[in-house]
Order: sequence, then C-alpha cells, then structure tokens
Amino acid sequence: MDASTTARRLGRATALAVAVALAVTACTSGGGGSAGDAAKSEPPRQDSQDINPKSLDQIKDGGEVRFQLDQWITQWNPLQVDGGSYTDTVNLIRAVEPSLFRTDASGAFQPDPDYLVEAKVTSVSPQVITYKLNPKATWSDGKPLSYLDFKADWQASNGKDPAYNIYDPSGYELISAVEQGADPSEVKVTFSEPYADWQNLFRPLVPAAGIATPDDFNKGWVEKVPITAGPLKIGVADKTAQTISLVPDPAWWGTRAKLDRITFRVMDKAASIQAYLNNEIDFASAGTATAYGQLKNAKDTAIRAASPWDEVHISFGGTGALADPKVRQALGKALDRSALIKIANNGVPVEFKPLGNHIIMPNQTGYQDNSGEWAKFDPAAAKKLLDEAGWQESGGGPRTKDGKPLELHWVLSDGTAQAQLDLATAAAAMWQSVGVKVSLDKVAANDYFAKYVTPGKFDIASWRNTDSFPNSKALANFRLPVGDNTFSNPSRLGTPEIDALLKKAAGTVDPAEAAKLYNQADAKIWELGHTVELYQRPAVVATRKGLANYGAFGLATEDYAKLGWEK
Repeated sequence: MDASTTARRLGRATALAVAVALAVTACTSGGGGSAGDAAKSEPPRQDSQDINPKSLDQIKDGGEVRFQLDQWITQWNPLQVDGGSYTDTVNLIRAVEPSLFRTDASGAFQPDPDYLVEAKVTSVSPQVITYKLNPKATWSDGKPLSYLDFKADWQASNGKDPAYNIYDPSGYELISAVEQGADPSEVKVTFSEPYADWQNLFRPLVPAAGIATPDDFNKGWVEKVPITAGPLKIGVADKTAQTISLVPDPAWWGTRAKLDRITFRVMDKAASIQAYLNNEIDFASAGTATAYGQLKNAKDTAIRAASPWDEVHISFGGTGALADPKVRQALGKALDRSALIKIANNGVPVEFKPLGNHIIMPNQTGYQDNSGEWAKFDPAAAKKLLDEAGWQESGGGPRTKDGKPLELHWVLSDGTAQAQLDLATAAAAMWQSVGVKVSLDKVAANDYFAKYVTPGKFDIASWRNTDSFPNSKALANFRLPVGDNTFSNPSRLGTPEIDALLKKAAGTVDPAEAAKLYNQADAKIWELGHTVELYQRPAVVATRKGLANYGAFGLATEDYAKLGWEK
C-alpha cells in the first residue's frame, strides 16, 4: 500500500466553494500546467515496460543511484503485517533476500537461477511442487537454503498460530506438508487443495533462523534485517538522517551488482520533485500535473511510462453510520467518478481510465467492468438509499438519525499531491449535495498507515494498492478478519461468500475459469460498498539519462542488482 492523497484542513465554506469549482472545471491548484498542456496518450499495453534495458557489459562499474522513500521502514519482515503491507519494504527486501521467482513485463513468473535450478508441479492430486535449489545459495549466517526455511515460512504464515502477526496466509494455509526431497537441495511442498499461483509463495523466502519464534517473527526484524541472502545487503540504516543504503554483498555467489551503493532517503513526494531538480536523487514520480510540469523539461531527464498493477480507490470504514451497507452504497452513487478522475489526470501525459474491477487490471487477461449500478453517478438514488437507511434530510445541513448528524471524516496523508487534495475536496462537495458532511483531516505521513489505516481508524481513506498480483493476492485485500488479524483489509468489511469465491478462484488452475470466479467476487465487492475504484495509475516517472535497467516496470519485478549507469 502507498498513500496517495492528502488535505489541508480548510475552512468549511472555503473548502466547499473550491470543491464545486473543481468538480465543474477539473482544474488543479498545484501548478505545473493545465489540462491543455499534456496531450494524452493511451495507457501502455500489457507487456510494456520502459526501463532503458542494458546488458551488464554496457554498464559502468561502481557509482551510486539515489532514490526517494515515502517513509522510514520500521518492520522489515515481509511476512509480518506491518512489513508486507508496505510496498517499499517488499521491494527492498527482495534485493537482500531470496525471491525464487520474478515476473516479466507480461506478468508471467520466471524462476531466478541464482536460487532455483528448477521448480515444477510433480503431482496433481494432491498438488506437489518440487523445488531444486541452487546448491550455492547460502544465508549470511553460513547455512544453506533448505526445506527448513520453506517449512518455517509456511508454519508462521498459515494462520494457525495467532501469535504470528501475519500479512497474508493466502496459499500458505493450503499447504499440508513441507519436506526435504531426494537430497538437501530439494524441497517438496504438498498442498491440501490446488493452488494456481504457487510461484508467488516464498517470494521472498525468509530464513528460518530469523523467525524461530513468534517474538522473532514480530519483533526480530524491527529496525534491522538479521539474516540475508541476496546480491545486496543493508549498508547503512541511519534513522536520524532517514537514509538507508544497499551495497553489494561480497558473499554473493551470483553476478556481482554493478553499483557501489543504492541510497534511499525519506522525503515526501512534493519534496522529491525539487530534490530531483537539485540533483539530489536520480528518480522521481511524474504522475501528477505538478510533478510532470516541473520534470518534463528537466536537464538530462527521460520520462518513462508503463502500466503496473497499481490502483487508486476510495475506501470506506465499517463502523458507525458506515456499518450499514446502504450508506456505503449511497456514498458510491453520489460520486461523479469521471469528474474526480479528470482532476487526478489533469496535466499528466497518459490517460487515466475509470477502473471497474478491484482484482484484475485493464491490461490483464480476464478484465471486465463489474461496477454496474454501484459506480454510476446517481445522486437521486444515493438520497433514496440514505432515506431507507433512516438518515433524514434536515433542511440543508447534514442528514440526521436519532438526533445525530451524518458527519464523516476522511483521513488523508500529509505530503501527497495537490491533485489528490483537490479530488478529495471535490468528493466532499458531492457528498454534501446528498446530505453527508465529510471533513478532510490531514495526518502525518509516518502515522497514516500505522495509526489510522491499518488499525481501521477511518471513515473514509484513499491509498494505492500496488503489486496485488497475481490475482490470488486479492483475497488479503477483501477477506473477513480472523480475530485481530485484518490481513490487508483495514476496513474489516467482507462476507463469507466473497471469501469463498476468492479462495475457489485461487485454487482454479484454468485461467479462464479462475477469471470468471474473480469477476463474480468483484461484483459482490462492488455491491458490498467496500471500495470505490477510481483508476489504474500508470507509472509515469522521471529518470536521469544514462540510468540503465530502471524506470517504469509495468507488471515486471524491479531488479536493483542490475541497476547502473551506462558506459
């Protein structure tokens, strides 16, 4: 997840006046251009990526590449809920821990030969996967990768022991056994039910020695990475300076990384634009009018674009007035999505198209628009639903029920783009027109997920779900909580029917049949009023000219080890 919206606390009258103007004109107050200065191109096709690909012999030895980081990484365990729910953590940890498979630009899994000689289905009933590990693959504590690591990851992540505060049990909960195969470098994983996306498991593989107990699992990776096995390792993690560096690991058995150092510095998105222009970082998002307007003509810069699994949505909480699905459905019907999308898309050179699916992106096989009546702009229908829910009109102010006004709070992260503030302000005006008062409450970026989103302390919130691919990962976003474990569904909204459809889809090996089930589940998610999808967010980025093997990846996995500067 990644926060994508923010708001200043505006006076009510000012906020509404601005919002109405924005909804009509789709202007942005962020600067850097208007709707007319960026001709729109179609979103990139499914298998596209734009990374300036170069072979390693075309890349200089040494050097540094500098990146912005949204927030300080506290929890480094990607299997733990606070680690796995933050995209930057997962991306960085895959550079220092084994990722058995990578995805290519079309989203297909490809084994990484530095870790895997082979991995394949060796039995169908029951489903058995046999992994042949690269015998050179060794943890930083000297132990070889083995079935013990697979077994520990499975036992921690399968959800059977609530002491492990896990991110997502999908797939792991279907494993019935993990054993050594014919020799120590072979691993046999047996499933109790078929699981189509088995390549997405153990990705990354976390060392057994680092998660030996629930305490190790939950706390042993806080502010540190205790054991590694990758081309890179943590060089410096300076919390005071808010910088993290990755450096080549001399114990790495594969091809050595070209760079001397990759440095990440925590700063908000707005600051990153100026940092790029000041030559303090080498990569910046250009996906907003402000950013693109400032970066498109920057010296020694290439603008790159691709379509990743990346969506922007508005989520509803499940408490108070929002515990009633009719209220959530009414909020969805009161939104003019096309007007909101124009605000976000203003000044950006790639078209943002309305997204009609929570699970499958438009550039993936199997996509269909399931939004139906639930995302259709219909204020009259919204008012009718609120009437049916018992919220009565009160002469121009918020609706009331049992003497209480219908007042909600949209929690927004500090430091995000002006266009997203404008979008939230416009949405609040649309909701006011049907009798719902929505206040925009800005909170510190570092607190946004930890104190508000993850604990479910919001009525309305918006963030980006990124890299929820393959499709089976959708289960964590929409499944019902189990005890205190909300997986990556902080609104805690769901139904047994949605869970059953998503689980059945994940176990369906035929992609066409699986897509039908995912689409059935998606239609139910729309009806539930869980989330209003807005658009798939294209990656539009600015990179330094000469930066090789990095940019806009589409559905492919980033590979920091191949990063470098052209000769």
